[in-house]
Formats: sequence, C-alpha cells, structure tokens
Amino acid sequence: VRLVNGTNLCSGRLEVKSNQSWFSVCEADFDLQDSEVICRELGCGGSPVIQATQYEAPVLTKEFRCGGHESTLLDCGSSDKDICSSGKAVQLTCSEPADVRLVGGASQCTGTLEMKQWGEWKPVVEDYWSLRSAGYVCGQLDCGSVISTRRREDTSPRHMWQLKSDCDESLLTKCFRRPVHSSFILEITCSDSIRLMNGTDLCSGRLEVKSNQSWSSVCEDDFDLQDAKVVCRELGCGERSVFRGELHGEVETGWMNMFNCEGHESALLDCGRSGSTRNTCSTGKAVVLACSDRNDVRLVGGASDCAGRLEMKHQEEWKVVISDSWSLKETAIICRWLDCGSPVSAVKREDSSERPAWYIKYSCVQSQSTVRECVTTRNYTYYDILEITCLESVRLVDQSVSCSGRLEVKSNLSWSSVCEDDFDWQDAEVVCRELGCGAPSVLQGVLYGKVEAAVWTEEFQCEGNESALLDCEGSGSVRKTCSPNKAVGLTCSGDTRLVGEPSRCAGFLEMKNRGEWRPVTDSDSAWDQKSAAAVCAQLVCGSAVSTRRSDDFPYRVVWWIKSPCVQSASSLQECLREIGIDECHTGLEVICSDLLAQPVISLSPSTDGVSQGKQQGSQVLLGSNFTIRCSVQPQYEGGTFQLVFNTSATVQNYTLPAVNHSAHFLFSAADHTHPGEYRCLYHVYVFSQNFSSESRPLYLYEAEDVDRQPWSGFGCELSGGFGLFLSGFSNAGPVDWLRRVVTGFGVWFG
Repeated sequence: VRLVNGTNLCSGRLEVKSNQSWFSVCEADFDLQDSEVICRELGCGGSPVIQATQYEAPVLTKEFRCGGHESTLLDCGSSDKDICSSGKAVQLTCSEPADVRLVGGASQCTGTLEMKQWGEWKPVVEDYWSLRSAGYVCGQLDCGSVISTRRREDTSPRHMWQLKSDCDESLLTKCFRRPVHSSFILEITCSDSIRLMNGTDLCSGRLEVKSNQSWSSVCEDDFDLQDAKVVCRELGCGERSVFRGELHGEVETGWMNMFNCEGHESALLDCGRSGSTRNTCSTGKAVVLACSDRNDVRLVGGASDCAGRLEMKHQEEWKVVISDSWSLKETAIICRWLDCGSPVSAVKREDSSERPAWYIKYSCVQSQSTVRECVTTRNYTYYDILEITCLESVRLVDQSVSCSGRLEVKSNLSWSSVCEDDFDWQDAEVVCRELGCGAPSVLQGVLYGKVEAAVWTEEFQCEGNESALLDCEGSGSVRKTCSPNKAVGLTCSGDTRLVGEPSRCAGFLEMKNRGEWRPVTDSDSAWDQKSAAAVCAQLVCGSAVSTRRSDDFPYRVVWWIKSPCVQSASSLQECLREIGIDECHTGLEVICSDLLAQPVISLSPSTDGVSQGKQQGSQVLLGSNFTIRCSVQPQYEGGTFQLVFNTSATVQNYTLPAVNHSAHFLFSAADHTHPGEYRCLYHVYVFSQNFSSESRPLYLYEAEDVDRQPWSGFGCELSGGFGLFLSGFSNAGPVDWLRRVVTGFGVWFG
C-alpha cells in the first residue's frame, strides 16, 4: 500500500499493489476500519480522515472488509466488485505519529531533542540547527514559541539520527538521512505558556497563553506596553515592542484575566493579575505583538554603523557571523534590518587572528526570516570574516532586488520618498553609480499613496558626475506635497555583459563587482536555459536561444553565481557569491534571440526623383528610378537581406545576398504601385540557428499626391536647370516660405 500526492508521508490518494501494478481504491468500497489498518501499516497515527477524490485508472475491483485490528490491509477479508459505483477514489489522511520529544529538561518543552524512526528513539545530532528549525519542533510538541537552541557535547559518542541539511524542517519525518556516530547533541528550549502565532517571524504574531492544556488569545483591553515588554524579553526577542488589536473570532473564549506587569518580570505568568474574570472581549480584538531584536545585530569596524564586519549577539554572546555562501540578496536583508540604505557589497576577508563565530544559514535569510532565527547552534573558530557595506542615505524599496525600486533618501533618521517633479536623468545617473548598479535604464513615476506625508523637500540638481546623491546641489526651495502624487521609480541596468562575440547579446557572461569585471561561473553546476533567460531579460536581448557551460574557458579569476537565485531574482548582481574559490576554467556562454543589430533602410544617394518632402517618409516622382539600400553594422559575415513592401495593391518581397553587410534594391520607372511601406529584414545563420532582425519602416509617397495645401506641388524653374518641388506650405504665406526654402541655393526673393 502507499499514499501518493499528499502533503506528507501520512496523507494522499490510496493505492494498492496487485500483480506488480498499482491500483486506486474505490471510495464506495472503503470504510473507517479499513483506514485504521492502513494508517497502522504505514506507521502513521490514528484518527484517520477519509475523503473522495478523482481517481486515476486503473481502479481495484475489490472491496476490503477489515475489522480494524489487522496488521496489514491484505490481512483483511475482501470480495470482488465489477465497477466503482461512486466514481471516486479514496483520499486518506492519518495523523502523524508523535515521533519527536525533548528529554532531560524541567518540562516537556525543554531538553535534548530525540526522534523516533523505525521504532527506535535516538538523539538528533546537532547539525546547523537554527531557531527557525527548532520552532517547528516546539509547535509539534504543542509548546509555546522557541526561545533558544544550544549545542552540547555529550560525555561519550553514540549513534544519533542525522537530518538532511536542505530539508524542510516542517516535515521532520521526511528529513532522516542516516544514523551517525557523534557526541554533539542538540538542546531546545520552548516556552511552556506563551506563543506568537501567524506572524512574519518568530518575534511577531497573535499572542496566546496556555492554561489547562489549551491555548487562549489575550484581549486587547487586558494588555499594555509593560506586559508587551515582558513577553518580548521572555521569548528572547529584545524589549522594543509594538502591539495592536486585531479582530479574531476566538477572542470571546480567550484569556479571562487582565495582566498587571511592571515591566521587569522574567515571564508573563510571573506578573500580577486582576483576579476578575470576563466572559467576552468588549473590543472584540486580540493582541497582536511585534518584538524587535534589532539591537542584537551590528556592523563593526567600518566607517559608519552601516559598514563593517557582521556580528550578532546570540545566547548573550557577541560573535562574528559567517556563512559558506553569501550574496547581495542576503546583504540587502541585513541592510534593511539595520535601517541602512541599499546594499553595496559583501566581501569575505581573511583575518589575521582567530575569532569565535556564529554560523548562519543563507537559505534561511533569503526566505525573509530575521537574522536572529537563522543563526545556527554551530560554533566556529574562523579566520575569514564577512564585511558588509550598505549605503547610509539612499535606498530603493518595494522590490526584491537592490537595483530597482522606489527611491528613498534618509534625513534626520527617517526615510522620505523623492517626488518625480524633483528628479531627472542626471540625478538617476548619480544614484545608480552610488548603488554600484551601472547606468539608469528606466526612470518613471510610481504611484505612492503616502508620498504627501513623507516626501523629500528639495529638488536635486545633479550634474551627473557626483559620487553620491547628497553631494549634489539642492534647489533650496521646500515643498510639502508632491503635486502628481508620484514618487521616483528607478531601475538601474546593473553591471552585466556578454563578451567574445560581435553582438552584445551573445558571448560569455561577465559581471562588474566592486569596480572589477570578471567572468561568471555557477557555483552549483545547475546553470540551464531558465538561468540564461534571466540574463537575456536583464540585457534587454529578447529570449534565451541556447546556453552552455564551457570547460574550454581559460583559467581566470571569476565571480561565482548561484543559479537558483538567478531564476527567481530580477537582478543578477544580487546573486553573486563574492566569497569562495577565485579561479576556474568554466565559463557560461549565453546566446539571446536579439543578437543582431537592427538593419538600416535608406534611399541610396544616387537615387533620382525622390525628395524628403515629409518627416515620416520620402516622395517619389512617377517614372523616375530609385534605389533602396539595406545595411547592417558589421557583426557576422554573409547573410541575406529581404526587402518587404506593402502597397495599396499587394505585399511583395525581394531577397539579395549581403555584400559588405549591405544590399541595393533598384527600382526603375516608378508607377502608382510603388508608393507604400518598405522594410528590410536581415537573416543570418550563426550558432547553428537562424536569426533575423527588422528595420524601421520607410514610407514612399507620390510627389504629386502629398499635402494638398495652398501652393502645394508648385514648380518653378531656376537658372541652372534645378527642379524644385514645393510642398507643405505653412500659414506664414508662400513668399515667406519660398524665401526659406531657396536659401540653400544662395538666392533671395523679395
């Protein structure tokens, strides 16, 4: 038997194997006793839930008749059936077994972590466990929020369970890897009596208190700032806190006492209580609390509080924070956490002295968790430290990448948006340079409802060569509102290029980081077409045609990039691994669809009988000869030009080989079929693919059929045999217009 397509090992659509094939089971032929046997056979808990789902053929033509005490389903009696009357298959959910426990502590919510697998309880080896991972254990044990984790060395090594390092800890039963011999065990401390639910991190959420083995929400009426300080301290989340009331359906049966904390207590249940009880919450709102542990993270040794080596206070001890892999994506989270501006760099630097360090899981940081909950129990003595640089006064927000977003400027410890009216392209050049994001590519206003309440009060007047936005001159004038209610939205191009080919949309990937261009290679051997597509998109080069990892690449100092990050981010810059191996001979070649330059369509200089009489086109005399020239800048040899013209009567095209990157299409005796729209298409076969590029349109009109205004089409002969075609007279009058036209001939008319 097996359960497939479920959310865990103990749920899914039931299938039974018979004659070497798997069959769905008809819902009409299955009951609660059958399900109890299945759950027992799979090693899952009891209290099964049976549901119906669309079955996938074939369906077992057998009805089971279990008594509920059997060890396996095939021990049950059965009878043959011809059809499935309900047309539905069995979807079964068993409760997961209690395979996790904490032992040796003062309560069931603290102690050494042990897990049961294959019927055997063993400790879990300490292996990069973070507070976030431990939080799942606390929840599974019906304990409160996680408070701490600790690595402890046992007196003698023994066999322990090891979990996969990249596993989803919320499904611990799927994470087993193998037993290992170790002396390092993991201790977890959960709160016995309080927890924060449904928050954005471990230090925020709806407050619940445990009493008589059940959890209750706390009414907003019965809670104040002193109570909030105690809760935040008890959970190890610092003392700065903000709380509010939030409508919650269960609040009427919530906690019935008012807390009377003074603010210095160690735990909420140590506080005095009113003694009075209430049956309802008058406001109908439960307490939602947000604690801040921002004082437990810092950058030290730099020029400001926004630059330096990353340190964190964990288990009451400050240590350097290290990681095996780090990019600007994680750096952006650190900068935001410290209320600094956008990230500039994260550099691994070798230190001359050994330092004790905390190890942090970068994948945890990427999931938008807080820094505190991502630091693991692993202690290190390390020579390499991580130095981070954030901007102090400028940031781009509301985007997941560091080189795009709404512009904000910091002044007097608060961030303000910049009004679209007060910002131009020169200002954008300075911001992109300051961010280390290349040149600006998009500058536009973005609607922002709060811009009137938080807007930068001066107009920037940058020349474009300044190093920082706040180095630019200001207008001196002050505004209180942003008239179009739009703030500056800025996208910088980043520092990415493809090299080694005549086209900017093909070649080996290079990126500029910390002012230095280097080739890029992937750190996980997972580079694929989706990764290449992200490169083409950032370079505005269309879609990805092909990509490959080339081992013929000469040994070079390289930047390393994480492929999964590339596929999910809008900026390649944030995915660079700036720490790790420096030299490699593997390069990443990318070919994008728009690798050809746009061809140019024009009238050959030798063309007779054609004049530039209209801004959007040219005029051709009936009966005259004319030549259309297609050309493209030198990139690849060979290819063909296709001239396509759309007239009032038909669509026609001609093809000529490219000679010296151009082709000339000669037309004689122009007639009424020639005026229309002309385009050049350039085709070439390179990289085992056919590529094409199309020119802008060229319009030809009959000279005698354009702009029929007064004096239009009037011809006059001048000495020397010049024929002058006049069209498009303005309201200034024909004489004044003639004066301007013939100035080029050196003749003035009175």
